[in-house]
Amino acid sequence: MPFKPRGVVARKKNQPMRIKLASCATLPTKYGTFKVYAFLTPDGREHLLLVKGRVRGKRHVPVRLHSQCVTGDTLGSLKCDCGPQLQAALKYLSRQRCGVLFYLQQEGRGIGLANKILAYHLQDLGLDTVDANRALGLPIDARDYTATAYLLHRLEVKSVALLTNNPSKVKSLEEEGVAVSQRIPLEVRPNPYNRRYLKAKKRKLGHLLQLKK
Repeated sequence: MPFKPRGVVARKKNQPMRIKLASCATLPTKYGTFKVYAFLTPDGREHLLLVKGRVRGKRHVPVRLHSQCVTGDTLGSLKCDCGPQLQAALKYLSRQRCGVLFYLQQEGRGIGLANKILAYHLQDLGLDTVDANRALGLPIDARDYTATAYLLHRLEVKSVALLTNNPSKVKSLEEEGVAVSQRIPLEVRPNPYNRRYLKAKKRKLGHLLQLKK
């Protein structure tokens, strides 16, 4: 049976979001030095916010909303494009004077790691990434970006250049009052294992992909 994903805590309109900034430190990386913040959302999840340079009062700040993918980001899975996208986003930020990256605990588009592996099994049997979630009775995309919008407001960012192929991320931020001045494509070269996955994201989820060979 699928594991029940942890839901998003409802928030009434105009009600302040209860975000707890748990800790902060300097994080030197091969992509530059960031200020890293750990923050907790009301559903108990822990997330990271990386900030490079001065973003307060700035416009067109490069921003990446990246959902955690243990298999792709950490283990180098070829089933998705998550790991290469994360590396591409960090490389892009390394060339900018300022920028923001959110690393969000929303594994498997919000269904959790165990359920994602169940979906992987169904994909091995022939289903695509969308139909596998449906077959398990799980949301196709259960992610929520309310906290990211809240924190961008707290950072006093005037507008963002969002690194994404997913128009729903743009819509989600704009609905929370974040000005998205530009969408920067973040497409990586497909491989034989993820091409079908990417085609499903383009056809069924509306991702803006060229799927270059």
